[in-house]
Amino acid sequence: MAEASDDSSDVEKLYDYGERLNDAKDKSQLASDYEAIIKVAEEGSVKVKQLAAQLIPKFFKYFPTLSEQALDQHLYFCVDEELGVRVQAIRGLPLFCKDNPEHLTKIVDVLGQLLPAGENVERDAVHKALMSLLRQDIKTSLTVMFKYIGNPDEPSTDESIREKVLGFVRDKVFPLKGELLNPQEQMERHITDLVKKSFVFFKCFREADLVLFQSLQDVTGAEFKMFMDFLRSLSLFGPNAPVERVQELVEIIEGQADLDAQFNVSDGDHIDRLISCLHMALPLFMRGASSSRFLSYLNKHILPVFDKLPEERKIDLLKNLAECSSYVTPQDSRQLLPSVVQLLKKHMVRKKVDEMNFTCIECLLYIFHHLAHKTPNATNSLCGYKIVTGQPSDRLGEDFSECHKDFTERLRTIDDLTKAMVKKLTQGMTEQNKLMAAAKTDEEKDVIKRQKQNSTIGLRTCNNILAMIQPLHSKSPPFIGDQKINLSWKEAVKSSGSSTAPLAGKKRAAAGAANGSSISTFKKGRGAGGVQNQLVNRALEGLYHGCRTSGRGGGFNRGWGGPGRGGGGRGRGRGFR
Repeated sequence: MAEASDDSSDVEKLYDYGERLNDAKDKSQLASDYEAIIKVAEEGSVKVKQLAAQLIPKFFKYFPTLSEQALDQHLYFCVDEELGVRVQAIRGLPLFCKDNPEHLTKIVDVLGQLLPAGENVERDAVHKALMSLLRQDIKTSLTVMFKYIGNPDEPSTDESIREKVLGFVRDKVFPLKGELLNPQEQMERHITDLVKKSFVFFKCFREADLVLFQSLQDVTGAEFKMFMDFLRSLSLFGPNAPVERVQELVEIIEGQADLDAQFNVSDGDHIDRLISCLHMALPLFMRGASSSRFLSYLNKHILPVFDKLPEERKIDLLKNLAECSSYVTPQDSRQLLPSVVQLLKKHMVRKKVDEMNFTCIECLLYIFHHLAHKTPNATNSLCGYKIVTGQPSDRLGEDFSECHKDFTERLRTIDDLTKAMVKKLTQGMTEQNKLMAAAKTDEEKDVIKRQKQNSTIGLRTCNNILAMIQPLHSKSPPFIGDQKINLSWKEAVKSSGSSTAPLAGKKRAAAGAANGSSISTFKKGRGAGGVQNQLVNRALEGLYHGCRTSGRGGGFNRGWGGPGRGGGGRGRGRGFR
């Protein structure tokens, strides 16, 4: 009874102090009442603390000499064991900054630490308080929050807070960028700088491997893609942005690709990271940004050890390089072409073999055509062609006839092998049509449907190879430098007279097959009918081995790689997808 009486007495006191402060014209004269509110709350009951949590922020601005004492007491309420006290205190935090902006940094910092709150009502209070402060001062608030995401000046080692802050920025801030980022150009530049700084931090973290940050995980592929998609959505980098701004985005991606690092072919994480970053940069190359650093790194470090890469990564890399080749400068083309020709010759065998990777051939021929189109006379010494530009680099006085003989022999062999594969695929599709008509269960139909899709993309791959080989038999070939060839893993372009129409005289199968296939193997065999179909199916069993459903290598389905929270673990040394 005595405790209840004391509780009631303290509540009455707080109401009295609150009424006097509310009615007073010069509230600064009632400092003793405000200080009494703080004192009563220190050891008060739940009701007392809840009432004090309303009164302390309400009259905070009138008593600057008591500000530190008042704020400290209120922050104790924010971590009180009683949920009702915590929620009331959190709701009052923005009031401390309304007329005293010098406290905003500290309050946002506190709210960031409270984001991992377990109770929904408490978490909702934190979100609303943060949104209130973001609307009050977006620049300061974002700066404080990015400290938890990745800041070399004030690094945070609490991963749980980082995840929650990152989720809040993604779900609450990014969707309201039009409302929050004002003035627009200034604030878009500020958040861009914050994002760039956070990625610089993680790059330094990866390189230094500091013990201090051993509990802090690296940025995942999904997070990196999220930030890059956000930056690309800003008007600062919109469709009308100058090339130098587009290049700024490429430089951010280059930083994540670790293009300054020494390459180790056994480092799967770096390989995946590099391929994914190249894939992400492709739309920016289309807008005029330079791919020189990527190409230089590939030429110097990757292509010389291409054979040592995992098979699926070979396909991913070549697909991305093929799509990039349309936007390579003549200077970069001249530097890269010798490595591409050397790689092409490795895959274009002189004698017929039992196994061949047709998708590699398609990619390499496409890359070769587009690079050679920009620097045609470089092929004189590399392939023995006779292309005259009037420049000393034509090297017309030198004899490259043996080189030309070797190159054309390889072309003929690939041409024969590809036509044989087209025949097998076409016969296999005929057999599949019969099987589909006889199939009784949905499972059987689904299996056959997938086989037909694989065969369709197989035909597209082979027809592309035949279309690209055809002009190369000339001594001065017209290299393909436009978009006539539609790469087999990409959506078919609906246009009449496409150069990728079947060259073997067969009607092209529907182009609605799933993207991302790779004709990785084909086996020679005898017979026809059921046996023939089995051979084709076996050849196409691993069709999707090195490719993702996105249609290109380097998707972000699994973050930087490996299983983990949010669709991608952050563990260092894992794959980057």
